[in-house]
Amino acid sequence: MRILVADDDAQLQRALRITLASRGYEVVSAGDGAEAIELAASAHPDLLLLDLGMPQVDGMDVIRAVRAWSRMPILVLSGRTDSAEKVEALDAGADDYVTKPFAMDELLARIRARARATGADESDAATVAIGDLVVDLAARTIRRATSTNADGSAAASVRLTPTEWRLLEQFLKNPGKLLTRQMLLSEVWGPYHANDAGYLRLYVAQLRRKLEPIPSEPTHFLTEPGMGYRFEP
Repeated sequence: MRILVADDDAQLQRALRITLASRGYEVVSAGDGAEAIELAASAHPDLLLLDLGMPQVDGMDVIRAVRAWSRMPILVLSGRTDSAEKVEALDAGADDYVTKPFAMDELLARIRARARATGADESDAATVAIGDLVVDLAARTIRRATSTNADGSAAASVRLTPTEWRLLEQFLKNPGKLLTRQMLLSEVWGPYHANDAGYLRLYVAQLRRKLEPIPSEPTHFLTEPGMGYRFEP
């Protein structure tokens, strides 16, 4: 999922870029309203985080310009607390309004909510291949690409627990990307478990045991030492 961050506060823009990237989002940035409109058209973002107090082109005008041709979610991030400003932004076409300063966990939850509403955070494909396994995300089933084993017996489907499914979905949504331990723990177990690395090691080991051809020599669920994990289909 690609997010356009449009804010003239360089420090906040950097913090958002680092935080969003650590959660597996692709980030593009704009420092003024004119650049935000240009990138909204050329970079094809899935969601726009927009400050209202932008130079060159005001945030309200950015909303109106983008809404003339795009239905992507727009989340306003603004220090303007007046209710009339909020109503104006929402009437102009914004989908949500977050007042600065804000808690990062709340912002991430709002992003996930907008992504679920639009389907932007879902895998583009109904099925994903992992080696000779076929994962059906909608039906939550995993089966062998061939219906029989080498000896002619029927190939059994692979069963995962609900927690294993949640972890697997995070990997499948971000192929080839580094997923930090904190990001995976927060997404799967919640923000209060962001430091419980033991949970993560246990469940990654279980996914490898069930989905890797040789669990002790993983080729799909790779460890990035000192950082996290990366999924390679």
